[in-house]
Amino acid sequence: MKISTTIYPDGLPSPRAGFAAIAVLLTIMMAVLDGTIMNVALPIIAQDQGVSPAHAIWVVTAYQLAIVVALLPLAALGEAIGFRKVYLSGIAIFGIASFLCAMAPNIEILTAARVLQGLGAAALMSINGAVMRHIFPQAKLGRAIGWIAMTVSVSAAGGPTIASAILAVASWHWLFLINVPISVLAITVGYFTLPFNAPSRTRFDFISAFLNVLTFGGLISALGNVGTESSPVLITAQFAIAIIAGAFLVRRQLSKDRPMLPLDLLKLPIFACSIGSSIFGFCAQMIAFVTLPFYFHDVLGYSPTMTGLLMTPWPLATAVAAPVAGRLADKYSPIRLTGLGMMVFAVGLYAVTIVPAGGSYGGIIAALAICGIGFGLFQAPNNRLMLTSAPRERSGGASGMLSTARLTGQSVGAALAAILIGTGTSFDFDTIMMVASGAALTSALICEGRRHALRTGRITSPAGL
Repeated sequence: MKISTTIYPDGLPSPRAGFAAIAVLLTIMMAVLDGTIMNVALPIIAQDQGVSPAHAIWVVTAYQLAIVVALLPLAALGEAIGFRKVYLSGIAIFGIASFLCAMAPNIEILTAARVLQGLGAAALMSINGAVMRHIFPQAKLGRAIGWIAMTVSVSAAGGPTIASAILAVASWHWLFLINVPISVLAITVGYFTLPFNAPSRTRFDFISAFLNVLTFGGLISALGNVGTESSPVLITAQFAIAIIAGAFLVRRQLSKDRPMLPLDLLKLPIFACSIGSSIFGFCAQMIAFVTLPFYFHDVLGYSPTMTGLLMTPWPLATAVAAPVAGRLADKYSPIRLTGLGMMVFAVGLYAVTIVPAGGSYGGIIAALAICGIGFGLFQAPNNRLMLTSAPRERSGGASGMLSTARLTGQSVGAALAAILIGTGTSFDFDTIMMVASGAALTSALICEGRRHALRTGRITSPAGL
């Protein structure tokens, strides 16, 4: 089969577009599943390797940190040499690393292989939005982003169940081995169908990449240690490294035409507002995600199985709402949808607090389903705004910032949850959820402020919005 190297200005022809989308969604599913199934397997891995739980947690932490620090550099690399090359390389690295994880003889090699796997996942997550923008015409981009959100939600919801099913009949090594055939399928389909784009041929800035690692690695590590028993000196040092490196990074990026840290895109009001609303939205989400299991298990006394079942309606509702929101964003104003989604999300978070403790499961399920619907209505349209408000040639930077905003919001939310749970003499669930609801309302206010500024002409709307 001959590969067409034609660069299409507004999406691939059918059926190539459909097969390319399948390749992208397969890789997203792998990356998300690998971030969730490990939580279930950690106790088994710790026991098998004869290490402490704290030591085993690095199997998860190493993967997450590798993703965080590599997102923006790999997005910039995609713009420089072409998204297709970076994406296919990311699939290959992820598949090879998964095999190495399965074959790892000890926890140290397993952790190192997880770092490599995280780099592969970062290549996929950093530019999947940019790749989708080149697969589909702008008129259908919303529904494509909705599919991404649906895939993420379904994978996140199904991760623990899939992990439990595999571990019931096989060893933990198979949690990694299942990625190998999926990687082979994705890279085969992707090789023949993924779009070509005109690379910028910009020289890759290794110094900026190093400063980016120090900035985001230090920041996320510090936030992850907040609220734990980690040394205050260590946390302070991590924050200091992040701030100093960040200052040098910003200074260096100001002189770049295509900065790795996309300061040029942050000058665009629509893009900047979308980033801000995303950070606050994911912050609210993570506060709830961290707090609710503790509340269900430790306060209400529900079993781990029931706790997991009660958490499931949220991602499932998001999986249903996101594709619908994506289609609506293609037909109507995505800006209105984002504000509406965050308002519904905030209402859902508040509704959880008014469900009587120990009451029926139905009230909890309904409240969390409202949260999921609201977040689904917000996520796809907001991501569409981020991608389409940036110039097409800067899709890589926009896609990288999309993922960075999500991870930053989630990290801040987890840190806030840890602080709120760890302070005080009792578990003040209502206060914690009100903080989460406040973060969601802040996101909604940013969305509404953006809409008001457009309506009054204070900022202009890019084409297609």
